[in-house]
Amino acid sequence: MLFKYAIALTGSISTGKSSAVELLKQTGFHIIDADSVAHQVLDEQHQAIARKFGEELVKEGKVDRKSLGKMIFADKEKRKVLEELLHPLIYARIADESTLLDKRAEPYIVDIPLFFEGGRYAIESVIVVYAKKEQQLKRLIQREAYSEEEALLRINAQIDIEEKRKNATYAIDNSGDLKQLQYETERIREEILGDFS
Repeated sequence: MLFKYAIALTGSISTGKSSAVELLKQTGFHIIDADSVAHQVLDEQHQAIARKFGEELVKEGKVDRKSLGKMIFADKEKRKVLEELLHPLIYARIADESTLLDKRAEPYIVDIPLFFEGGRYAIESVIVVYAKKEQQLKRLIQREAYSEEEALLRINAQIDIEEKRKNATYAIDNSGDLKQLQYETERIREEILGDFS
């Protein structure tokens, strides 16, 4: 069975998912990074991106992700076109990696930012990295220098973090400092190992 030992990890933009993943990796979990896979696939599909969205989005065989992001977050139809192009390719690559990790018969994490939004992965256990919406907004503006309007567009394009938290098997609270996040990831690690033993 595909994804037998998989645990999806998700959150929302600027909830601190990347920091949580790094800490979980340090505790010994194997990680499949859907974003990293998506970036590889996106660049591999640069010719299709240029055809569908404009030549100016591709420079030296690489897609200008920031410009593409600005375009698709402002236009649902274009976002749908992009998803239809990329998601089957991304899924196939993640499924291949999962097949190899399932053979180890131990839990591993598939980091999927849009796990709930996509509904593509038959993974039963889900970790949600949580921070309040106000914290997301503040972090996003500070980190990416977005205007409040641009930041809200990105936050509101995803399912609300409170809804995700309700649907989580495990929740990592990242509303505090790094020390709290370390405590939370260690706590979740122990829970997961107990559940999968």
